[in-house]
Amino acid sequence: MINAAVIGLGRWGKSLVTAVQGKSQRIRFVHGVSKEPDDVRAFAAQHGFRLSTELDDAIANPEVQAVFLATPHSLHVEQVRAVARAGKPVWCEKPLALTRAEAARAVSACRDAKVVLGSGNNKRCFASMRELKKLVTSGALGDIIHIEAHYSNEHSTRTVAGGWRDDPNESPGGGLTGAGLHILDALINLGGPMRSVDAKLYEQKPPPDPRDCLAVLAQFTSGATGTMATVRAAPNIWRVHVFGSKGMAEARDEDQLTVSMIGGAPAQTHTYEHVDSLKALAESFADAVEGRGPFLVSPDEMLALIGAFEAILTSLKVGGPAQIPA
Repeated sequence: MINAAVIGLGRWGKSLVTAVQGKSQRIRFVHGVSKEPDDVRAFAAQHGFRLSTELDDAIANPEVQAVFLATPHSLHVEQVRAVARAGKPVWCEKPLALTRAEAARAVSACRDAKVVLGSGNNKRCFASMRELKKLVTSGALGDIIHIEAHYSNEHSTRTVAGGWRDDPNESPGGGLTGAGLHILDALINLGGPMRSVDAKLYEQKPPPDPRDCLAVLAQFTSGATGTMATVRAAPNIWRVHVFGSKGMAEARDEDQLTVSMIGGAPAQTHTYEHVDSLKALAESFADAVEGRGPFLVSPDEMLALIGAFEAILTSLKVGGPAQIPA
């Protein structure tokens, strides 16, 4: 059992706690850090962990074996480096950083300290996405030609106005930093690193309760292409559709996968047993900490994700395509 601390107890920090506390045999939270302790004191008591106001308190706590960061994005890199210097594994919620160069500093700090770096790409653990990944990796779909992805949710209608999530310096690119990063990671997970992106952002209403649509056309280094879109705010939808030279497959929401092969039988839809994706990813992190296997997202994929993220922001700024450095 890994004893962990969670830094930041807003909506997502609480989600991390409730995903594992009392449910996982691999990880539990024993320490929480919040700048508004009075607001979360009852939550900490409910889940049985110590509460303080500073990251250093959690790092210095000998009971804490790993640290989870659910803090504003601009704080991530220095916080990752501080935890790594203390020799403790660190999980960082996405995005790891706002530029690839900064992400590389975080990855290097963990590599040099020989500690595990985790990231919050929990959608990889959807049952539908795990089965889609197996299908792509097996070669059953043939060479990947194109991938389409869309993820939208209602969170922008439920966030508190004026918070850091409404700050374009913390959450740039409209819906990119929230929902969009998850489908960008899905594209990289299935198609590999990207070569270039061309992005458009259409804004109908500014924060609070924003209304905007982000669309991206991408080319992978393999030569395949991809498209992704996210709308703030819309009813929740997750769709990732892979087109190959032998067939195609579409992951729809968390548990459903539809497969159709060229010249084969009509499309077959499979529904898989539901998985708590956040708990599954946290347990992948625990496995990596204990040396049982690598974390589900590799450091190279973390860097590829932030490189593509940064290139999308560049594309939006210049109004045209942007290359992604190798």
